Amino acid sequence: MTLKKEGGLADIVAGQTSISTVGKKGKELSYRGYAIQDLARYGSFEETAFLLLHGELPNEDELLQFQSRLERKRGLPAGLCTILEQLPADAHPMDVLRTGISALGSLEPESYGYGAVDIAERLLACSASIVLYWRHYHLNKIRIATELEGTVSEHFLQLLHGRKPGKQHAHALDTSLTLYAEHEFNASTFAARITASTQSDFYSAATTGVGTLRGNLHGGANEAAMELIEAFSSPEEAEAGIQQMLLQKRLIMGFGHRVYTASDPRSDLIKEQSRILSELADDWKLYDISERIEYVMQRKKKLFPNLDFYSASVYRLLGIPNSLFTPLFVISRLSGWTAHIVEQRSCNRLIRPNAEYVGRERQPWISVKERM
Repeated sequence: MTLKKEGGLADIVAGQTSISTVGKKGKELSYRGYAIQDLARYGSFEETAFLLLHGELPNEDELLQFQSRLERKRGLPAGLCTILEQLPADAHPMDVLRTGISALGSLEPESYGYGAVDIAERLLACSASIVLYWRHYHLNKIRIATELEGTVSEHFLQLLHGRKPGKQHAHALDTSLTLYAEHEFNASTFAARITASTQSDFYSAATTGVGTLRGNLHGGANEAAMELIEAFSSPEEAEAGIQQMLLQKRLIMGFGHRVYTASDPRSDLIKEQSRILSELADDWKLYDISERIEYVMQRKKKLFPNLDFYSASVYRLLGIPNSLFTPLFVISRLSGWTAHIVEQRSCNRLIRPNAEYVGRERQPWISVKERM
C-alpha cells in the first residue's frame, strides 16, 4: 500500500484492536462495544478504566475492589519525591509527569515482579500524585500527602485545591476523564504500542505515550483552546477576532478532527458539563464566548468543536490552571494506553512500517578533493 501524499498515515489501517472504535465514517465512539454516551452519562471513570483494562464492565464487588486498590496505590516512594523536588519550579507539568513515570520504572521495575495490570493500576493511581506533589512543593513550599480516599476525579481536585470537591465538580471532571480515556490508534496510543512491540518494559511504553501527548497537535490542544477563549472579553469581540484570524489563515485550535467527519460525539457531552458548571457558578462569560466561536467556525468554515474545545472552559470553571490541562489528559488516557500495551503484548509483532523514498537517485562517488 502506498502512502497518500498528505502523509501522516491518513486512512492507513495499521493493526487490529478490540478496545475501541470510532465506528462507521467516524460518526460514533465506543469502548469495547459500549457507546461513549452511555459510559459518560451513566457510568464512572473507574468503570470505564476497568472496562478498558479488563475487557468487561465490573460488577459491584469488582468496582469496589478496583477503587480500593487505586486508593492504596496513590502514595509516592521517597526516592520519587526527592526527584520531584529537584526538578525546576518552572518546568512544564507534562515534563514532570514524563520524568516521574520514567523514574517510577526504575524504583518499581517490572522485572521485580510487578505485573502489567499492577503497573497499569499504579500509574492510574499515582499520576495525579506525581504532578501535584511537585506543584505544591515548588508553589506552596509544602510536601503534600497523596494517599487520599475518593474517586480519581475527587483525588485530583482535592490534591489541587486542598479541599474535597463538590459533587457536581467531581462529576464534571469524571465525565471529562471518561471522554478522554481512549481513542483507537491516536498518535500517543500508537506510539506506546510501537514501544511495546519492541518488547520494551511497561513504563517505557507509557512514557512514550506521555512524550507524544506533549505536542500541541495532540494533547496540548486543550491548553491552546483555553488561551484562545481567554483572549476575548465578550462574544462580540470573539466573533470579530475569530473572523480576523480566519482571514489571516491562522489555525483555530479545538475545531475539526482527524477521524470525525461531521461532529465529535464527545463534544456535546462535555459542552453540557460546561453549561452546568457555568450555571452553578452563575458565570457565563467563558461559555458564551465559546458558543460564539463555535457559531462562527460552523458558519465560516463548516468546522465543529472537538472534545478539547469545551473541555477548556470546564477545566477553568473547576479552577484548574492551563498548565495542568494536558496532564489531566494523561491521567485519563493512561487507561487506554495501558489497555493497548497489554493487547499489543498479547499478540505481538514488531511494528516496523516501510517508507516511500523520495530522495535523489544513486550518485557516483567523488573524492573529497574533487568536490566543489
